[in-house]
Amino acid sequence: MTDTRTSVPATAPSSVGPQDTTDAANRWPIPQEPFWGDDQREEAAAPEPEPEPAPVKKRDPYLDNVKFVLIALVPIGHALVPSLNTTSSRALYIFIYMFHMPLFVMISGYLSRNFWNSNAKTNKLVDTFVIPYVIVEVGYAALRTALGQKWSLTIIDPAWLNWYLLALLFWRLSTPVWKRMKFPVPVAIAIYLFAGFSQISGDFSMDRFFGLLPFFVIGLVMQPEHFQLLNRRWIKVVSAVVLLCAGVAAAFVAKLDLTLKPFYFKHSNADMDLSWWMGLSVKSVLLICTLAMCFAVLALIPRGETWYSDLGTRTLYAYLLHGIPVLIAKDQGWLELPWLQGPLGTLAVTSAMFALAIVLCLPETRTVFKWIIEPRLTWLYRRPSGS
Repeated sequence: MTDTRTSVPATAPSSVGPQDTTDAANRWPIPQEPFWGDDQREEAAAPEPEPEPAPVKKRDPYLDNVKFVLIALVPIGHALVPSLNTTSSRALYIFIYMFHMPLFVMISGYLSRNFWNSNAKTNKLVDTFVIPYVIVEVGYAALRTALGQKWSLTIIDPAWLNWYLLALLFWRLSTPVWKRMKFPVPVAIAIYLFAGFSQISGDFSMDRFFGLLPFFVIGLVMQPEHFQLLNRRWIKVVSAVVLLCAGVAAAFVAKLDLTLKPFYFKHSNADMDLSWWMGLSVKSVLLICTLAMCFAVLALIPRGETWYSDLGTRTLYAYLLHGIPVLIAKDQGWLELPWLQGPLGTLAVTSAMFALAIVLCLPETRTVFKWIIEPRLTWLYRRPSGS
């Protein structure tokens, strides 16, 4: 009788790549008992068959769908700035800025849960944050100079969209601290509220680090089952109502012509000309409304494969590269043309930027710019012990 407990596959499937070697033992179980002699084999009870190897995990299309929807809103928001004097552009701008970057930070927190459990992911702190940050800073400084502006390069003070790379670097560096806390979310919210009493500089993106901290920590403590809770019919109906009300509120606020500083999640109470109690109130209401919109968007985005799921795997390229055409368009005055100052103009700008996001998320774009955005610096790191 053949002892199935000692039978193991001769080779692993080709789909198991280098990144999967850490849990290869789980997919291809090898008996841990000592060697059995022939007599012991005959006396043994009927052996249990070896369990089937677990399938290799596939990417979750849901998260890729979320990422693409959010990244498409980034160039739209930036391109609307020259026409914020119109109610339609201002209303759409407020609606977008209420949730798009907070939700992006929340998803980043969720994807950082196991960040420190992998050497490859830890190496990315340099590969996909520090090196691209420096390259993009220099690149945008050169572009501004080519457009006639004065040369300006301050690495510690990120320019424009580059703040996200630096803030995410420090959020991920702080991950072990939050994971050891008993009540990380209340602590993060308290830090967010009381940070408004200090005028935190933009050096190293510290203003955004504290301003968006609750969203990263909330994402950090979320589990897959929390996303499943949002996949209910009544929650989807409520979510649609929430976003509809948010749109109406954005249109109302746009007509009041109030300051937009609270929606950037970086300004102090003094910067916004608010008293201490008004600052706490505004930041509290903004946090509640933003979280409601974030969860509403998560509930409504499709769960399965869509035409843009694959595009959502390359959102970093759209984020870092969209500033080039947008900056050129702003400098040349293309976004301030009279026919763009109105609802139809807002729709035209939105459509053009959505198309730009699609192009920048294509695999061809990654092929051209991968050496800058995702450099391979394996020579920089020590090999893990025992490898």
